[in-house]
Formats: sequence, C-alpha cells, structure tokens
Amino acid sequence: MNEFFFNTKLDQTVLLGTKAQSVRELLEGIKTSPESSIYYHTHHYLQQHHFLSPEPPNDFAYWIQEVLNEPHLGEMMYSVDVVQFKSLEDLRNRFIEILDRHDGAEGKQRTAPEGQEFYFMASRTFVLRTPYVASDLKQFAEILRRISINSLYYHIFDAKLRLEKGENDFSRWFRDLGKSALADEVVRLDPYTHTLEGLRARILQLVQRHDKD
Repeated sequence: MNEFFFNTKLDQTVLLGTKAQSVRELLEGIKTSPESSIYYHTHHYLQQHHFLSPEPPNDFAYWIQEVLNEPHLGEMMYSVDVVQFKSLEDLRNRFIEILDRHDGAEGKQRTAPEGQEFYFMASRTFVLRTPYVASDLKQFAEILRRISINSLYYHIFDAKLRLEKGENDFSRWFRDLGKSALADEVVRLDPYTHTLEGLRARILQLVQRHDKD
C-alpha cells in the first residue's frame, strides 16, 4: 500500500562563532559557512512568521540594508527568491555572485558599528515521526487539518531542498497515486502569497477537489 507518513521537526539554532563587519567579510562567510547556515539565514523567517503574509526576506539582505545602509545592494539581495532554488548550494552561489560583483565594483567598504556585526548561525534539524499515516486523499485531508505548522513546513519547504527536484513530499506522493494534475498544482503554489495556514487551506481545497475526480 502506498502510504504517506507524516513527520514533524524541531530546529535548534547554533551560533557558529564567526561574524562579518563588511560586505567583503559577509561574502567570505557565505562562501565558507555550512549549508545549514545558508538555510537558517534564508528560511527561518518563513516558519516564524506563519500567521503573516510572508515577504521574501533573508538575513543577509536585511543586514546590508539596515546596518550597512547599502540600499541598492540590499534590494538585490532581497530580490533573490529563496524558495525557488532546488539546492542550498545553488542559493549560496547566487548570493556569492551578487556580492562578488558588488565587491569588484566598489572601492571603500562600509563597516558595521560595533555590536551590529553579522553573526553567522546555523540550524540543526531533528526529524520526528508523527502517529499520522494516510493511505488515500480523504485520509490525507483529514490529517492535514490536524498536523502542526512545523510538520507542514517540513513536508513543503524542507522537502524541496532535501529532494533537490523541485518537488515536495506532498506533490511526490500525489504523483505516486496517479494524481499528476494535483501534484503539479501543489508544486506551483506560491508561498509568498500565503501564510502557512493559508497554504494548508489551499492544499486542502485542491485535495478535496481532486478526490472527487
């Protein structure tokens, strides 16, 4: 039987002990930090602000714009659509490309005031199995109403980076059930136009509609 096992997760924030005072130092930190640090500085906002309509921020852009007062570079970093990347290395390389170009074009480096340096952190994730298992779309919908935000986030956002194929756990299972149209619709959902609760509601609507097909 093709069953879907729902997992959830716990994230532990780890201080890496490295910091940046300028764009050049930020660039070096992004180059050398582990993938878990790139993940933390680009994805933790989406999970923490699940009751608000999220915008596409990342910690790098915020620090550049608000602390270094580099609005143009900040806007370029803000424009990186983090959830569209299939791997953290691709995302890292995009930030490196932007900062490399800026570093080569700029002369004097602005530095952060003392106490406002950028501190690199990482996210250590613990995956936990829940008691919920679905064997068809009806069961899936019933469980989706009950699972935590952390579980939803794990199967939608974390899964895309884990699978590195543009899919998420839900869409991959729908495809295995022969529900390719449903899988495609879930893949195309834009997380920036939904809160996580709104995303849950939208997936429920799609599942219920395709369960009647």
